[in-house]
Amino acid sequence: MSSDTAHDKLIALLDEHDATYRVIEHAPEAVTEVVSQLAGYDQRQAAKCIVVMVKVGKKVTRYAAAVIPGHKRVDFTKVKALFGGTYAGFASPEAAEELAGTPVGTIPPFSFDERMELFVDPEVLQHPEVFFNAARFDRSIALATADYEAIAKPTVESIAQA
Repeated sequence: MSSDTAHDKLIALLDEHDATYRVIEHAPEAVTEVVSQLAGYDQRQAAKCIVVMVKVGKKVTRYAAAVIPGHKRVDFTKVKALFGGTYAGFASPEAAEELAGTPVGTIPPFSFDERMELFVDPEVLQHPEVFFNAARFDRSIALATADYEAIAKPTVESIAQA
């Protein structure tokens, strides 16, 4: 899936649910800290999505979309524990892009693939709006947090490093 296709799918999903959101255009960028500055929001309100690969035993691999505040890092130990896994780390860029349907650096905090479970850190939900990549390097979305929760239906777990 191309970035434009993923972007269109995301916008269609938000429109379908009558979500309160706005699209913010900015210079192309993938780094959350820089995007936050370009788009004019506090990175603490950013919903950064990291695709995590978890090994469960020797033969089973599972994936999580781990959504954390923009100023934090994912706690792989916590994600591993959610699956009863033996190892957790970043998914390969190829796996992340296949599961998310968009390039690394543009992955929105949703899961459109049943192979990837969606987890969000509760700190992401503390603000009235969340900001995130709009499946493109040059656009972000500001979305009402209540709408994000209602549409994405994430599992809320503490998955960010302290």
